[in-house]
Amino acid sequence: MPQVRQQRSPRPSRPTPALAFACLGLGLLSACRSYSDRTAGALVHFQSGRFEEARTEFADEKVTGSPFLAGAEAGMSALAAGEWDTAQAHFDQAAAAVEEFEERAILGAEAVGEEFSSLLLNESMAAYPGEGYERAQLHAALALTYLARGDLDGVYVETRRANKLVESDEKLYEKKYAAGGFAHFMSAVSYELQRRYDEAYIDYNRMVEKGVGVEIAGRALVRIAQRLRYDDVLEGLVAAHGEPANVPENAAQIVVIAGVGLGPYKQEQTVALPAPRGLIQYSIPVFVARPQPVNALELRVDGGAPLRTSVVESVSAVAAENLRDRMAWLSARALLRSGLKYGLTAAASHAAEKEHGPGAGVAVALAGALFTAATERADTRSWLTTPDTWQAARLFVAPGEHELFLDALGGQSLFLGRVTLAPGETVFVLARSLGGALYAHRIGGESLDSAPPAATSTPPDSSATNQVQP
Repeated sequence: MPQVRQQRSPRPSRPTPALAFACLGLGLLSACRSYSDRTAGALVHFQSGRFEEARTEFADEKVTGSPFLAGAEAGMSALAAGEWDTAQAHFDQAAAAVEEFEERAILGAEAVGEEFSSLLLNESMAAYPGEGYERAQLHAALALTYLARGDLDGVYVETRRANKLVESDEKLYEKKYAAGGFAHFMSAVSYELQRRYDEAYIDYNRMVEKGVGVEIAGRALVRIAQRLRYDDVLEGLVAAHGEPANVPENAAQIVVIAGVGLGPYKQEQTVALPAPRGLIQYSIPVFVARPQPVNALELRVDGGAPLRTSVVESVSAVAAENLRDRMAWLSARALLRSGLKYGLTAAASHAAEKEHGPGAGVAVALAGALFTAATERADTRSWLTTPDTWQAARLFVAPGEHELFLDALGGQSLFLGRVTLAPGETVFVLARSLGGALYAHRIGGESLDSAPPAATSTPPDSSATNQVQP
């Protein structure tokens, strides 16, 4: 009987380095949608004034991929809609997500440096704790929600936190930023509401020292110095900022705080250099400024002379400067990471060539190049709904009935209502401009209108008196 020879099952082949590199690279490439791409729909909702839809999408961490950004973006959407409690809840979520990082940053800037020195396969694979300026902006935005709700103690806590974070970055980069004006202004206004004028003076003076919001802060310094009889500095302040305003003791005041425009976004810049055994590639993020059709707002009362808002903080300028200061670390880390990837590719290519011939070595080198191209990506995550600038204005008016208007220069105008202002009352107008559209929320003043504030395209032509710009 003839013997039947048993056939052995073929041995499962091990995946080659080329196949492993290629599969991993293609898998990562398919997952490498940028943050701007993932949140494009939510941002369109935000820019179109559909704030609830924007808030819902941004709040989904599957969209943002970051607890910090989910809370920050959703909070800013709710803030623009005038939903103060909802905005505060989202901002609190973002703050909780980065609390440990903030504490390390405040206690010792070197701890932040340690974070920058870590190496990763891909920058965007790390948890995103926000840039330094973004964490400061977060607490300033939180302070605004407290101000809207009349919680002045909350304003104090959050503005102090924002300023400490700015100081932490200044210590880390050994420089001074033209930042913190937004938080200083809210803190100063809160102190004035409590008649703590000496402390308000300190915050206004810090604005002038930093060169942020000097126009509005300088006038406030003159007014407070006159009230408190700071005769030793009053003459110098008047020379720098003008004569003190004649503000009646019982005057009411209207304070506008506005986010104007939309801040910058990050884009990737990549340098790719072909090499004998693969690819040397590194990528860094750069900020791209958006066009700003509206650069300021104007407050009008009863058709009197308009009062233009002053920039108290340029978010876009601070963002770009902050990123430039981090660029040396980011570039060094990207180059080192790219060198390590190339070294691994070259070693694998040599091994494959030695074992399987020149063709295998070339295949591994090509697969390694694909892997590097797929994985070496810059981190383009950033808080997209921040304004281009924070601006403010203050106008003192006689108590009584007034009609209030707010105009976006180059955009929409809003009628904020007909109101009665009590002696000494402060009315806040919190606003946001997006494109040519304007959204505003009045806090305070007894409304004399049955209908909500409406948009208007042409301002009334009349004159008014008893208005004082501080």
